Amino acid sequence: RVRRIFGERRCGHMGTLDPQGEGVLPVGVGKATRLFDLLLKKDKIYEAKFKFGYETDTLDKDGNIIEYAEVIPSKDEIIAVLPNFMGKIEQMPPKYSAKNVGGVRAYDLARRGVEFDLKPSAVEIFSIELIEESDENEYLFRIHCSAGTYIRSLCTDLGSWLGIPATMSFLVRRGVGKFALEDTVSIEELAELKAEALLPMDGYLEHIMAYDLPEDRLKAFTNGLLTHDRQFIARYQVTENVPLRVYCQDNFVGMGHFDVSQQAILPDKVIIR
Repeated sequence: RVRRIFGERRCGHMGTLDPQGEGVLPVGVGKATRLFDLLLKKDKIYEAKFKFGYETDTLDKDGNIIEYAEVIPSKDEIIAVLPNFMGKIEQMPPKYSAKNVGGVRAYDLARRGVEFDLKPSAVEIFSIELIEESDENEYLFRIHCSAGTYIRSLCTDLGSWLGIPATMSFLVRRGVGKFALEDTVSIEELAELKAEALLPMDGYLEHIMAYDLPEDRLKAFTNGLLTHDRQFIARYQVTENVPLRVYCQDNFVGMGHFDVSQQAILPDKVIIR
């Protein structure tokens, strides 16, 4: 849909979102797709509802129920076990997920009833907070986690710790790195705003040092050649290679790095060509 709105073939999203989920989904348009690897591995913030008492095959409310329970833990009992999920943990991805299994998406295999195994992934939970009871046996949680964390799996793991089946019933992603829900537009709004909704490519890379490239060295940089700057070490007191946002006359031209051994700026991603 974004491709159609902009008439641009080079579009791509930075991180899948569960089909029943909503919220922040950063999308690169045109040359911005070249910056994906600088933005992909970012912390995520979610709000999710966990329903205790049943579990589905997809680990969310849209799946087929495979287990029931009648004895439900109290709010205090749930809160008491949350510290066990803090920090670095091993997590098993859901069978119905976008994980690649021999070149095929896991959800495609699961839908066809094909048996397969997934390997656990190392993820990190920075915080998990029970906010409120949203419905009977259902609680709203706020979760700050590393990229690659499956909230559906976190829900069922929490239920397993309590000895009770649990299923994720609602999910909204409120943040991806510096991208916040408050700054987003819906796909319908995007169709109306078009270019007005686009953010500058370098706007979320402020944590990387900026470098002003002299105009007479621009062609060398865009052609993939190194440009010497023997004053860089003295000016910035660097002792190791440094990643850079590269500009020329205030125009963002790409990403590079300063190589200490060669005392030169080497291009990594050229945006303007």
